[in-house]
Amino acid sequence: MPQQGEAYGGLTEEPLAGSFNTTQDSTLIMTEAEERRRAAGHGESNGFHSNHHGSGNQGNLPDLVQQSSSSSPSTLDALKEQFGCEASFSPFGDPRSYQTSPTEDEEQSSAGLFTSELLHQEQARLAEARKISVVNVNPTNIRPHSDTPEIRKYKKRFNSEILCAALWGVNLLVGTENGLMLLDRSGQGKVYNLITRRRFLQMDVLEGLNVLVTISGKKNKLRVYYLSWLRNRILHNDPEVEKKQGWVTVGELEGCVHYKVVKYERIKFLVIAQKNAVEIYAWAPKPYHKFMAFKSFTDLQHRPQLVDLTVEEGQRLKVIYGSSLGFHVIDVDSGNPYDIYVPSHIQTQVTPHAIVILPKTDGMEMLLCYEDEGVYVNTYGRITKDVVLQWGEMPTSVAYIHSSQIMGWGEKAIEIRSVETGHLDGVFMHKRAQRLKFLCERNDKVFFASVRSGGSSQVFFMTLNRSSMMNW
Repeated sequence: MPQQGEAYGGLTEEPLAGSFNTTQDSTLIMTEAEERRRAAGHGESNGFHSNHHGSGNQGNLPDLVQQSSSSSPSTLDALKEQFGCEASFSPFGDPRSYQTSPTEDEEQSSAGLFTSELLHQEQARLAEARKISVVNVNPTNIRPHSDTPEIRKYKKRFNSEILCAALWGVNLLVGTENGLMLLDRSGQGKVYNLITRRRFLQMDVLEGLNVLVTISGKKNKLRVYYLSWLRNRILHNDPEVEKKQGWVTVGELEGCVHYKVVKYERIKFLVIAQKNAVEIYAWAPKPYHKFMAFKSFTDLQHRPQLVDLTVEEGQRLKVIYGSSLGFHVIDVDSGNPYDIYVPSHIQTQVTPHAIVILPKTDGMEMLLCYEDEGVYVNTYGRITKDVVLQWGEMPTSVAYIHSSQIMGWGEKAIEIRSVETGHLDGVFMHKRAQRLKFLCERNDKVFFASVRSGGSSQVFFMTLNRSSMMNW
């Protein structure tokens, strides 16, 4: 048994007692277990797609789903008809890929994330080859189970501020002011430099599509990288991939502020906030294999800072966005914008934190978080709950966690609340004031980083265990 203070996979062994503490009346329980999930055994295509329609980055969706001024729900129906069938969403074909198809569910880990150097071996050895990996994606739980709430951090100190992160398999892609890196969460916590001298503001991994969506660069372009190309940046074992350009820019969009990938049935929307506009793209499957322009809303009265997309009752598409005034909706079919919540009790500019489309409401109700509050409204601006979510302090970061909870990171504490009621589920008190930023989450793991402009940053994670929480 290792001694206290030894590290596994780049993690500090001891709980961060010097940085965090739990209140005595907390109802939160988190386990200390390492990653228990095993990779799902689904491979991922290692090849680039062939674009039979030219190499241009910009393009509209096929005629069937071109922009329409009709106020009927036919726009969404056309998308369903075009993209709804399962065959339309088959991943990039590659004769070297695994026999099992990549899953469309990004919650499943890709067991062969870094085994592409083994894909050329005969099929008889494939099962054995999957046990070998440049980066071990099946970490073993080597710590005893604990019901003590605690937060852990990786030893690696990043020299520039961490701005975003996304899980790729069980490993973590980290975007900073100065580049993109991969943090091996299993072996010794090694960090691989993938792209240098480029700022990464936001990103999401879409494993089933073989892409990493980013806002990056000095001009905040919406750039999509191929995961197979990024993988080869580490392995350098595929000369064909090395010759290809590893990225495309979506629609030549610049000045992007925020985006959201929204999945509806088998359609993947990409809704993008710009300086004074909102753009909607949709993933066009083969033979296009790229995001293509769907709708555009320009010259908006209020500049969007946060953006999301909802489908009302499976029929109507609506954009929801937050500005310095409040929150607004754009009816996608008609193009009409309107306000859904403008806090009248705040005379200064508002900082929007999060837009949470509430589950089991047919896409009609949401929790809107701004400043140190949150309100429940529907897509027509009617208050749906006589409840105001009130944070204990002004959060620097707010995020919806798919355990039906919402988390707020403040300088004094981390609060975890029910997304349905706003009630406090648990709180972590900091030993000293510090700024933290949410990065990403999957299942019961939540990742966040210290925010230190001009200094080093570190990655933290906590484990949310719902069953233990009930017994606290």
